[in-house]
Amino acid sequence: MAHLTMTSNGNDAPAANAIEVRALRRRFDHQQVLNGVDLDVPAGSIVTIVGPSGCGKTVLLKHLNLLLRPDSGTITIDGVNVTRLGWRGIDAVREWFGMLFQSGALFDSMTVYENVAFPLVEKTSQTKDQIRGRVIETLQAVGLEGMDNKYPSELSGGMQKRAALARALIRRPKILMLDEPTTGLDPTRTGAIHHLIRKTQKDFNLTAVMVSHDVPAVFEVSDRVAFMHRGRMQLVGTVEQVMSSSDEEFKRFLAGRASGDEDNSTVSS
Repeated sequence: MAHLTMTSNGNDAPAANAIEVRALRRRFDHQQVLNGVDLDVPAGSIVTIVGPSGCGKTVLLKHLNLLLRPDSGTITIDGVNVTRLGWRGIDAVREWFGMLFQSGALFDSMTVYENVAFPLVEKTSQTKDQIRGRVIETLQAVGLEGMDNKYPSELSGGMQKRAALARALIRRPKILMLDEPTTGLDPTRTGAIHHLIRKTQKDFNLTAVMVSHDVPAVFEVSDRVAFMHRGRMQLVGTVEQVMSSSDEEFKRFLAGRASGDEDNSTVSS
């Protein structure tokens, strides 16, 4: 893997890492999906993982949010080696995460308010007034003021993404994980969601890890880019460093995205 030099954030020392992945491996039957992944996610940054369909991006994200366990290697989150934790410890660490799924995963039978409030109702002992205050505040933060009584079916695709983002933010996580957050949106709405992700990342002081196919548009709101290829990180650096890289695999990937002819010749995504 080509690890490009991390640029300074204005101080002499680089930013501390919220997440560190070392030599992560995972096999499904005879398929080696993660093949020695190394990745650093600096605290307070957006790191976007890109790569051909089937390169292992989503499988990696499922390891980062502790839905899967690796065969070997380590994941350290906020100084805790989570690969050594039992299930009770894993449940505690999951409280640090907010997750925005590709589909949004909103409950069709619930209003926007009920969808966003759901994690607080299920996981906390907050009063109804406390929950209402937090929900209204969060809906305002994602641009959904006045939409609390709408159902998902009454919302546009972009508004559904905003509601799903509000639900991911409702418990004020340390780390936000996003799996293809703009799937199904047209280019104008895609840009709006990208900028909303950046705004909320800054407003809520979050570390964000995003898997995205919107290359190179998503780079506009990314601090660092990790290019994944055949189950490992081929190239990691700032947007400027990655875009100016001479890595031939990355160049082919960019050319394929531009032409709509993405390489699908690898493993599961």
